[in-house]
Amino acid sequence: MSDKRKDYISWDEYFMGVAMLSGMRSKDPNTQVGCCIVSPENKILSMGYNGLPRGCSDDEFPWAREGEDPLETKYIYTVHSELNAILNYSGGSLAGSKLYVSLFPCNECCKAIIQSGIAEVIYDSDKYADSAATMASKKMMEAAGVRYYQYHRTEREIKIRL
Repeated sequence: MSDKRKDYISWDEYFMGVAMLSGMRSKDPNTQVGCCIVSPENKILSMGYNGLPRGCSDDEFPWAREGEDPLETKYIYTVHSELNAILNYSGGSLAGSKLYVSLFPCNECCKAIIQSGIAEVIYDSDKYADSAATMASKKMMEAAGVRYYQYHRTEREIKIRL
């Protein structure tokens, strides 16, 4: 009998990898965020990425970050990856699940995370840590008992030929 292989990826590497791969579906030219929601039994329940709502053409809505007219920027049209993943789930309750996301959730996504019963958030980047939205998210998660922590990169490189 041979031993099992030892270089397999961990659950955290697997689910954060799925989140990052999901983010690669985003049409946003500046920020690609992906999310993966996982059951307590380590089964993928849902995924999402930042993009426009169904039926809204990626070619007809703006992707600009700045502009005098808010209607000409992406911010009021795009759905964040976390909310997309929550809304994409059709299997019942998300209570007790974990959410892997490539960027720390904003305050609006945080509300949806809390309300859906997600128990844990594992994030990669916290590049907006000093923003009011991120500070509000952390305050709400702490108050609601949602555990959050930063993913510890292993620097493992995985190459997939498609």
